[in-house]
Amino acid sequence: MRRIAGWLVVLPMLLLAACSSGSSTGSGATPSASASALTVPSPVASASPMPTVSGDFGSKATITIPAGQPSGQFVVSTVSDGDGAAVAKNDWVTVNYTAKDWMTGKDISSSYDSGGKPQLYQAGSGQLVPAFDQSVIGKKVGSRLLVVAPPAAAFGAQGNATLGVNAGDTVVFVLDIMEDVPQDSTIAGAITQPPATSPQVKDNGKAAPTITIPAGQAPPTELQTFVLVKGDGKQVQSGQTLVVQYTGVLWSNGQQFDSSWSHGGAQALQVGTGSLIKGWDQGLVGQTVGSRVMLVVPPSLGYGDKAQSAVPANSTLVFVIDILEAV
Repeated sequence: MRRIAGWLVVLPMLLLAACSSGSSTGSGATPSASASALTVPSPVASASPMPTVSGDFGSKATITIPAGQPSGQFVVSTVSDGDGAAVAKNDWVTVNYTAKDWMTGKDISSSYDSGGKPQLYQAGSGQLVPAFDQSVIGKKVGSRLLVVAPPAAAFGAQGNATLGVNAGDTVVFVLDIMEDVPQDSTIAGAITQPPATSPQVKDNGKAAPTITIPAGQAPPTELQTFVLVKGDGKQVQSGQTLVVQYTGVLWSNGQQFDSSWSHGGAQALQVGTGSLIKGWDQGLVGQTVGSRVMLVVPPSLGYGDKAQSAVPANSTLVFVIDILEAV
């Protein structure tokens, strides 16, 4: 049975760091980096020779490769400094990128290309290649970074056939840091309470909100959606990855059965694709980033007649969800 939020971290497969340096029996159709087999050098701000970058933040960069061989160093250079918050380890960061293979001079697929999208991941978590994972830590939102990634910081000794990166190639990335969401982020603002016959919500700052079930009220038989705080961000679309804080309680007794605060803070999940319970897919698509939403989910849109961990069969579920980012 699917979990409510499912810990559905949607990572860019082509940039995933391998969990092991051992040989793989899998097909090249599911590429991953294997930088873990090599020692990643400490980043430096510059080395000779250096690529040059032109173009504005928020648009595809033009990368010019210099003559000569790369230095072999892991370079993280700030092309332009943003004025937003600095990215900390384990923050959820949204990055647009342009890339080029130093050795062949060929462009690599970019988030700015047609059909591309920004990458959302946890900085410093070790899940992506170091060129992404490590480069953004300590850098400000709004910054453009030039990253020269030797094999240890990119795709390892074997390269990445899907991207056209040969074994041992150095890759040049330009990263635009678009957004940053710390794990303790919440939605602030005055709450517009639902009617008295519906659950009431008390804000607790950086802690999980308190949800109080109305005494003597029968649960609704259809999905109810209440916008407690209306955000002014972009509208959530089906298929997007969201970063959310959430708390869920049972209508029957008000007992909390799940909360992102119990799992380290803000979580990433994909909405509108059937990976979540139907109540989440139906209730979150169309909402706006920056909103705090309460969903009252009947059993037919939750777990139905099957028990799920701390959720009994035929339970009506009440969630308060902070929508922090959508990519």
